[in-house]
Amino acid sequence: MKGTFPKDKFKAIETPFYYYDTELLRQTLASVREECGKHENFVVHYAVKANANPKILGIVREAGLGADCVSGGEIEAAAKAGFTPAGIVFAGVGKSDKEIDLALDKSIFCFNVESVPELCVINELAEKKGKTANVALRINPNIGAHTHANITTGLAENKFGIAMEDMEEAIKYAQQLPHVKFIGLHFHIGSQILDMNDFVALCNRVNQIQDRLEQLHIKIEHINVGGGLGIDYQHPNRVPLPDFKSYFGTFAKHLKLRDGQKLHFELGRSITAQCGTLVTKVLYVKQGTAKKFAIVDAGMTDLIRPALYHAYHKIENISSDEQPEPYDVVGPICESSDVFAKQAELNKCHRGDLLAIRSAGAYGEIMASQYNCRRLPAAYTSDELA
Repeated sequence: MKGTFPKDKFKAIETPFYYYDTELLRQTLASVREECGKHENFVVHYAVKANANPKILGIVREAGLGADCVSGGEIEAAAKAGFTPAGIVFAGVGKSDKEIDLALDKSIFCFNVESVPELCVINELAEKKGKTANVALRINPNIGAHTHANITTGLAENKFGIAMEDMEEAIKYAQQLPHVKFIGLHFHIGSQILDMNDFVALCNRVNQIQDRLEQLHIKIEHINVGGGLGIDYQHPNRVPLPDFKSYFGTFAKHLKLRDGQKLHFELGRSITAQCGTLVTKVLYVKQGTAKKFAIVDAGMTDLIRPALYHAYHKIENISSDEQPEPYDVVGPICESSDVFAKQAELNKCHRGDLLAIRSAGAYGEIMASQYNCRRLPAAYTSDELA
């Protein structure tokens, strides 16, 4: 089964470009609100790093989500899109002084702090402004997630967060600083996680931490468990919505929140991935010695995930209804890794056919580059092309 696209209107648009199904995005956001809303004190922040297209940010903001930012630029993008400062959290292992000053000036809700030296800098900069910054300490829980090594972030050897053995000392130090207010703990174990047992393991670790901190009379107001929920890249048409029910239900069942605590989530990929498609044109069909190549005008500069992670994206020939044939779908970049798929079964390809590279709404447009002096891909929504 192929996806449904306004193919006639696509023909008038220069390729490659991103196409966003805003109806699906709104359905996804409605599912997030419905499932999250079943559980008291659950709060969702959209991870802006997944997709910062202003039109996408506007729709997410309209749905009432907060924003999870990892740079000053993302804070500015969120503010421009209308996200309230009270809903913005700021994470990142290398926050610059300029970015911290920006966040302080915007009066964001919370800094997710990843080291003691960062705590000191935030305290110093807040003092100069006569402010007090809310901080949550990102703790590395040393939990491995069943996902790609490059997007696993909770192991002891990862660069992120404060080590478990340093947690108590870091909390006590934060509580002594006059211009920071310690309000919570932050965790994030990885991305594209489909096994709920990984989140159960995180819940169990957080429960252990909370039990220990209560013995030390340390109160936690906010628990932030990051994001990480994956999507079905294999079947974007059959399974367009992630399993938000199981995701939120897992935390509701296994995480032992204390009275008055709020539980924060930072979802990105699961919100925007399925609504986005990279549309590209076949430039040439090349017969190799043992295989056929569909050479397209999009490349790793437009969607880097296959080259960077060997990530799978379903590809559809939306111009042809002929019998499927296997193709290596490759781009024009002068790199051997500029390959979208090997031996992909596509309806017979011809020069000028349009291919839809699916599930590209997260970490697609936002990671595009101008390598080889290529222009950045344009983006259109279904609202615009209706």
